[in-house]
Amino acid sequence: MLSTPEGKIILASRSPARQSMMQSAGIRFTTTTAPVDEEALREAGLAEGINGVDMATALAEAKALRVSMMEPGAFVIGSDQLLECDSVWYGKPASTIDATQTLLALSGKTHQLITAAVVFQGGRRIWHHCESPRVSIRNLDGDTIEQYLKALGDDALATPGIYKIEDRGAQILSRVDGCPYAVMGMPLLHLMAFLRERGLVPEGEA
Repeated sequence: MLSTPEGKIILASRSPARQSMMQSAGIRFTTTTAPVDEEALREAGLAEGINGVDMATALAEAKALRVSMMEPGAFVIGSDQLLECDSVWYGKPASTIDATQTLLALSGKTHQLITAAVVFQGGRRIWHHCESPRVSIRNLDGDTIEQYLKALGDDALATPGIYKIEDRGAQILSRVDGCPYAVMGMPLLHLMAFLRERGLVPEGEA
């Protein structure tokens, strides 16, 4: 991947889905991550009573800020997702048991998949955007969930909602209202607009 004239772009995320989206969009970037205790941040957010949008944004900021302090000249992109259903927040499941419990809780309901992205430079946030697509899960019984998780494998632990709309997630969804890129993990269209404004993505490649 190449540096831009103004400074290199760094994605502060290990997410294969986010990396794939940015690569497919023609964004030239490198990937660097810094350790962030997401669970501790969510617990602190709950204790403080902040809303889901602010929490997802705070998680994205925590990732980007750490990397930005190490790479002050770079444009560092951080992104995170938070699933909110019935006033409960869900992060990525830690195990198949967690994934099963989440799907049972989401079965037959519509939830918000809050997706935030930020750009930091020199330890300062210079751009942010958040989208909240609404996703409906069809009614699922225990056997259906078990077979679905078995087919999904390790991918079941990669997203808060335990689905990939570009893959087997279509088996359990009944409706999606909102940008599919945001459902997959990043508000890509708004990010591309920011990068074009800064001259970080050539017009012919955007």
